[in-house]
Amino acid sequence: MNYRVPQPVPQVILDDVRGAQKMLSGVSRVTAMEGSRHLSALTGSPVHLKCENLQRTGSFKLRGAYVRIAGLRPEQRAAGVVAASAGNHAQGVALASSLLGVRSTVFMPVGAPLPKVAATQEYGADVRLHGQVVDETFLAAQEYADRTGAVFIHPFDHRDIIAGQGTVGLEILEQCPEVRTILVGIGGGGLAAGVAVAVKALRPDVRVIGVQAAGAAAYPPSLKAGHPISIDEPSTMADGIKVGRPGDVPFNIIGELVDDVRTVSEDALSSALLLCLERAKLVVEPAGCSTVAALLSEPELYGGGPVVAVLSGGNVDPLLLQRILRHGMAAAGRYLSLRLRVADRPGALAGLLAVLSVVDANVLDVSHVRTDPRLGLTEVEVELQLETKGPEHCAEVARSLHGAGYKVMS
Repeated sequence: MNYRVPQPVPQVILDDVRGAQKMLSGVSRVTAMEGSRHLSALTGSPVHLKCENLQRTGSFKLRGAYVRIAGLRPEQRAAGVVAASAGNHAQGVALASSLLGVRSTVFMPVGAPLPKVAATQEYGADVRLHGQVVDETFLAAQEYADRTGAVFIHPFDHRDIIAGQGTVGLEILEQCPEVRTILVGIGGGGLAAGVAVAVKALRPDVRVIGVQAAGAAAYPPSLKAGHPISIDEPSTMADGIKVGRPGDVPFNIIGELVDDVRTVSEDALSSALLLCLERAKLVVEPAGCSTVAALLSEPELYGGGPVVAVLSGGNVDPLLLQRILRHGMAAAGRYLSLRLRVADRPGALAGLLAVLSVVDANVLDVSHVRTDPRLGLTEVEVELQLETKGPEHCAEVARSLHGAGYKVMS
């Protein structure tokens, strides 16, 4: 039996991040910092959004990919690079490689959204679709690297990747020097580790809080155990942070420097995406707005000084966006489903709709059920899908129906 000798985990220091910042000058954007009045009122502290969703390729991933590929030796560049990703890392590697004149091959899952596949190709990568899940895609990319000599560019488990992502932290301190808390989404941990390295070296008083989707939260049990632990079948709409095991390099950094790791529900993620779209006029993917979900879920934890929430990406498939928006509106009380029994006679439905019209409830769908044995001979069950203005409006609709003599079944 072969035993692997444990290798020391490479460290990342402030000088690495500063070197990455110089390397990225003129390549990555210094993304905007936008204030949020709604979140500020909710938490009682000024809240600013660090808009990495407006970065080139639509996420922070370009930063780390460029630094990693730029650091390759000439013979490594000549062999080309290979990556595996469902979207953001794929696009970052593709653009970074094109800018540096390096041939890139990117493996993506068969079910990857078509806009992400097309964007990766347009940035110059040779895209190969393989596997139903990202683990299968990773294996194919690593086998390709072994067979061809191409350098495998890991999405988070490398010190150069972490140093590149850490430049987000330097920008936050420059743009909001009074910051007291920084919220960063965590998948494998590259972004949170990089931000923590930069921020804690310069401002150890600033809290750095990581955020994971509850259905893909490998960090809390791993930190408790003291080593990375894999979780079975991570499940979340936030595919950008849907990672089943922490990376070895970022894990040690996060364990040492990150103050806390919080988890958020799927309802909170969809509500956060809706808030970013409606209030901030920003298109943010579910993983990108995990930090906003944390603020919505536990606003009382973030008082006592300015907060910066990193919006890590904005690459969301339009079909998924449509489903998430519906989910978010339902979670925010903007949709109301009702079942009522009315008399099966002409004008009965018109009377019901008139009541809803008075309280300004928008009817999205109406269906009739006449075959339920529980119905009386002259009754019909009506199912309604309504668009409302929030929980208070839902209560007003229910009161109006009750006052008009209707019995709401659900």
